[in-house]
Amino acid sequence: MFEMDHVAIESTDIADSVRFYVEQFGAQVLYEDTTWAFLRIGQGKLAIVTPAQHPPHVALRVDAATLEAAATRAGKPIDRHRDGTTGIYIDDPQGNAIELICYPPDETVYE
Repeated sequence: MFEMDHVAIESTDIADSVRFYVEQFGAQVLYEDTTWAFLRIGQGKLAIVTPAQHPPHVALRVDAATLEAAATRAGKPIDRHRDGTTGIYIDDPQGNAIELICYPPDETVYE
């Protein structure tokens, strides 16, 4: 199963970008540090990342079995992220980054 999770855009100033999305669009801050932030805007989620941490991408939420199968097909190891999620990055035919992300079973912080 694949479900849209978030879109990630790059920023060289996370705090400034967060402030903009909060003030302009009423975003709710789910997480923020100096290298990335995670926001809820309406029904969607927006990640703001520094260029050195993550590529701009579209993230699709998957379950553990789907992630494992995709990682095997892509020949990529599954990364464990600092927030407890796991995932891989793959590219579409045009070179756009797609993150397949799996949340821990008990995770509700980012929902």
